[in-house]
Amino acid sequence: MPRSQKSKLQASKKRRQARAEAQGKGAQATVAVEEESTSSSPPKSEVTTQSLPPAGSSTIFQGRRRAQAITITSTANMCTRSDEDSNSQDEDRASPFEVPYYTESAGEDSLIKKPGLLEQFLLYKYKMKQPILKEDMLKIIGQNYEDQFPEILKKASERIEIVFAVDLKEVDSTRQSYDLISKLKLPNNGRVRAGRGLPKTGLLMNILGMIFMKGNCAAEEDIWKFLGMMRVYAGRKHFIYGEPRKLITKDLVRLQYLEYRQVANSDPPRFEFLWGPKAQAETSKMKVLEFLAKVNDTIPSAFPAYYEEALKDEEKRVQTRATVRAGPIAKVIVPSRSMPQNMFPPLAKSEVCYPQDKKT
Repeated sequence: MPRSQKSKLQASKKRRQARAEAQGKGAQATVAVEEESTSSSPPKSEVTTQSLPPAGSSTIFQGRRRAQAITITSTANMCTRSDEDSNSQDEDRASPFEVPYYTESAGEDSLIKKPGLLEQFLLYKYKMKQPILKEDMLKIIGQNYEDQFPEILKKASERIEIVFAVDLKEVDSTRQSYDLISKLKLPNNGRVRAGRGLPKTGLLMNILGMIFMKGNCAAEEDIWKFLGMMRVYAGRKHFIYGEPRKLITKDLVRLQYLEYRQVANSDPPRFEFLWGPKAQAETSKMKVLEFLAKVNDTIPSAFPAYYEEALKDEEKRVQTRATVRAGPIAKVIVPSRSMPQNMFPPLAKSEVCYPQDKKT
């Protein structure tokens, strides 16, 4: 065998071994995170009555990080390349029937396992830009669970929502076809760039939430400190987000979802983030708070200070919309000079308006 061909075979073998090891580690990490979540998370009743975290605190994001770690780790087995690599020619030639193979652990409650399997399937279909059909989902969970399908689908879609900020919606009732729709109108349905990949909306919603909690303006160091808890680091390629610094300070700024500016009179220069005009137009403080509350399995009013501010923001938005709608009505009421005079009846003449000693 020629030396070049032999070296190619060896390299291919090493890549397969590395991939297998990565998948094994991913499975171990998933189990570890699930155990930590089960043992350390407070009872549901305690979560819904928790006190307000101090301004700028990341307490509200605790549940989000646990859920994200579980879902992202389980997704890693089918997303071993970054989004930049997902546009390669190899994936473009991928078979439409290349659906991941799912297995269940012996002795495990299959009904508990089903939402996780369906979750991976939904994300895979989203990533590959393939239609999500009910008949295919039933094949994943098994025909024996058709009666529990609505419940299983709800759980799977909720887990995806709190991580990626996308909603599962039926797009074709005839075919019973579904799609994952980004909560924000980011390009390519949340992928930001052209091609395949997973949504970036969840990352953006968390950043918007952090800016909101920091008084509507967050220092760059605070943003990266928070993202570090999600294992997202500047300068280090992430398998979902690519290079985070470019995504956050370039792409999302260019798309006007974030504003990135230098702090006045800062030496050395420091930077801060604000909501961009697109974020202000497409979402609101209340929607962001609702997203964060859902992550923590509670309601927005469980965080009174933020909830009150979000309510004031909603009232202001309603008043602004009412003013805009009232504008055209006011213009209709005021007669225009171009209108013919015979449209209005003549005013009645009053003799009081004229002197008595003069004839009009």
